[in-house]
Amino acid sequence: MTTSDNNRDENERLKQLVTERSEEAKMVRKIVAVILTLVTIAIIVGGITGYSYIKSGLEPVNPEDSATVSVDIPLGSSSSQIASILEEKGIINNAMIFRFYIKFSNAADFQAGKYDLSPSMTLADITAALQTGKIIKEPVLTVTIPEGKTMEQIASLYAEKANVDKDEFIEVVEDPDYVKQLINTYPTILSEEILADDIKTPLEGYLFAATYQFYETNPSIDTIVNAMLQKTEDVVTNYLDLINQKEDWTVHDIITMASLVENEAQTEEDRKRIAGVFYNRLAADMRLQTDPTVLYALGERKDRVLYEYLEVDSPYNTYKVSGLPVGPISNFNENSLLAVLEPEKTDYMYFIAADDGKIYYAKTYEEHQQLVAEYLER
Repeated sequence: MTTSDNNRDENERLKQLVTERSEEAKMVRKIVAVILTLVTIAIIVGGITGYSYIKSGLEPVNPEDSATVSVDIPLGSSSSQIASILEEKGIINNAMIFRFYIKFSNAADFQAGKYDLSPSMTLADITAALQTGKIIKEPVLTVTIPEGKTMEQIASLYAEKANVDKDEFIEVVEDPDYVKQLINTYPTILSEEILADDIKTPLEGYLFAATYQFYETNPSIDTIVNAMLQKTEDVVTNYLDLINQKEDWTVHDIITMASLVENEAQTEEDRKRIAGVFYNRLAADMRLQTDPTVLYALGERKDRVLYEYLEVDSPYNTYKVSGLPVGPISNFNENSLLAVLEPEKTDYMYFIAADDGKIYYAKTYEEHQQLVAEYLER
């Protein structure tokens, strides 16, 4: 074979190779184009679906139907319960959308009573109407739940003040099916995290410390729980922007930390400072080692935490587990929540609560030991 024949063959192979690569490139471009088209369609469809869902929830059920429906809002109803009643009566399209609407519009002071409402009414019209009702009677029962109380203590208070069976109260709030219903009702604050196997009591920490008014002598456990969760949601919602700024922290984490701060300090200043100490220890991969978690793990109150108690094997014992305990150890005050979200920034890594009621802080372990010797070992 001559040199010219070799050159012709080489040229033919090159042409064939170029042709094959050109065809492959065309195929790749077609595949990419199809994928991009499908992704774009999915985004558009998702956006349209979400927009339609919200738009439908905000619109009147039927603008053409001016016939009125009698709606009875019982005394003591929470906004969640009112939303459910309105949806069941066909006055609104979506109970959840209505709840968000009244939160973002700062609507409050809904009144109990009977209302004649129409499916043609806007959410603004319905909200205005619900604020004009007349209270039928004064509350017949008032119960104050202090901060720093566990579920068992809350049950005891309702047993004492509202004639509620304590054991039944505990049984209801620990029922997984009931808790799942509550998660669906209060998705802003409740999540599947509270149903983790290691959680002692799912709703621990979520029943807010406040004074509650009831309009019946013997309110049901469901009425009590919903009133308290509604209060928690009302408070926590005000701080969602700050909560969302904390990367890798869930609402459950924030409420858990707030319960720890609640049990370690009484003043707003100390709560902010202790929250700062906790964050410093977490950042340094140090265990929180906070005594109230030991007492919660033990399940009993003690005047003093002894060294032997620190060995209790529990996902709540922060002397044994790293990071936060598995869940809250009590309910909390609003300024404990704010302390967790806006802690005081210091170099402190330790603190002790002395018998004189004061809290002393230290930057080093040596300083901490000196404080222990001075204020605790007497």
